[in-house]
Amino acid sequence: MPGLHHVEIWVADLPSARTEWGWLLGELGYTRTSAWNEGESWSAGGAYLTLTTSPNIAGEAHDRRLPGLNHLAFDGGARSDVDRILAAGPEHGWSQLYSDRYPHAGGPDHYAGWLENTAGFKVEVVATGI
Repeated sequence: MPGLHHVEIWVADLPSARTEWGWLLGELGYTRTSAWNEGESWSAGGAYLTLTTSPNIAGEAHDRRLPGLNHLAFDGGARSDVDRILAAGPEHGWSQLYSDRYPHAGGPDHYAGWLENTAGFKVEVVATGI
């Protein structure tokens, strides 16, 4: 059956990535399933996400505006869960994007929030429940 198997994110600063991504993924229901000197993997029962130290660091931050990955969108659960994650994000290295249009920056029928971490990675947390 088709589907996404895993996503690997190359990072320049693994300790910061472990802190920022680890908090977010934990809030979203992911569990760290493995860790090694150069990275770690997180799973939520299906596809998994891996954070790995890049062997070819060309800069300190990810530029989502260049060709390549713009952002990852995660199922955030209920609207109250999305609200809680967005409110707590800044305490964990994530800045809220589009706060002037939250929670409908994606349109009137789309309840979501966007965060960006210190390395420039953007995520969307989408409410899929009530």
